Amino acid sequence: MDFEQSMAELETIVEEMETGELTLQQSMRRFERGMELTKQCQKLLAAAEQKVQILGSDGERLAEFVDGEGGGGKDAGAADTDGNGLPF
Repeated sequence: MDFEQSMAELETIVEEMETGELTLQQSMRRFERGMELTKQCQKLLAAAEQKVQILGSDGERLAEFVDGEGGGGKDAGAADTDGNGLPF
């Protein structure tokens, strides 16, 4: 199950529990499932954060990605300016 699916199920569980129509036993089962989903989401977020940190620590690779997407690095367009720092 991916992050979005886990979050959707977690939101459904919260909505069910907020109605107040569940028995204690049903509420406990939903709570336990919600805790499992929360842990899963935390793991997925931690893995994504680690990937971002790895990419961020590799400045050259990150700069190539930004330049390749047209975002430009800090010197992008410096050779083609009109003297006012604006590329034309």
